[in-house]
Amino acid sequence: MSTYVYGITASSHPALPKDLDGVGEPPRPVRVLKAGELAALVSDAPEDLRPKRRELLAHSNVLAEAGAGGCVLPMRFGSVAPDDDTVTSVLTERAEHYQERLTALDGKVEYNVKATHAEEAVLHRVLAENPEIRAMTEANRQAGGGTYEQRLKLGEMVVAAVKAQEAEDATEVQHTLEPAAAAVSQGPDSTGWLANVSFLVARDSVDTFMAAVEQLRADHPHLDLRVNGPLPPYSFVEPGPAEPADAMSGGGTTKE
Repeated sequence: MSTYVYGITASSHPALPKDLDGVGEPPRPVRVLKAGELAALVSDAPEDLRPKRRELLAHSNVLAEAGAGGCVLPMRFGSVAPDDDTVTSVLTERAEHYQERLTALDGKVEYNVKATHAEEAVLHRVLAENPEIRAMTEANRQAGGGTYEQRLKLGEMVVAAVKAQEAEDATEVQHTLEPAAAAVSQGPDSTGWLANVSFLVARDSVDTFMAAVEQLRADHPHLDLRVNGPLPPYSFVEPGPAEPADAMSGGGTTKE
C-alpha cells in the first residue's frame, strides 16, 4: 500500500498522540518512520484521495499536533510515496538537507500576506497624485463627457496609473514587512492580487511582524491586506533533487 507523508521531523521529536488520525475515510492512523536522526509522519494512503475540506483539515491537524512539539517540515497535501521503504530511503539520501532545514526553521512560522487595492480609494489616490489625469477628467466633464477618443485616452491613462501604483505597492508591502521576518518567499502570480508574499517569522517576533502589518494598513488605506498565519513553513521547505523528490510524489512546498 502507498504511504501518505505529512511532514518530516527529527527522530527525537516528542511522541504524537496515540489516537492521532490522518486523511482517509475512515481516517488512517498516523505513524512515525525513522531513519537515523530523521523521522517522517505518515499513514497508509487512501485510494482516490481528493482535496476535500475534511481531508485538508486532517492533513493540517496532523501538522499542527506535531508542530506543537517542535519543528516539522510540512509536505503539501497529497504527498504520496510508493511504500514505507521509499520514505526512509529518501530520508537517508536527503538527510543533510532536511537536517539543515529543521535547524533553519526551528522556532519559526509562516505568514502569507496578499494585497489588493480598494478600488475607490486607489482611484482617488491616482487622481490626487496625477495632475494630467485630473486635468483631462475636468476637461471631459466640462465638455459633457468628452469625445469617444478623449474618454478612451483618459481610461488608458487611469489603467496605466493604477498598474504603476500596483507595482509600487507590491514593493512597499515586501519592503515594509521583511525587516520583521527571517526570510521571504514570493508566491505564484494570481489574478486579483497585486502582492502574494510569504514571510518566515520567528515565534518571538510575531508581535513585531503583526505591528508592521497594522502600520502598513494605517499608512496605505488604499490597500486591502489579507494575512494568513501562523502556518507551518510550507514556502520555506526547499524542493530537493529530482530523483528523491519524485519518490514522494506531490512532496515539496506549497504557496497560496
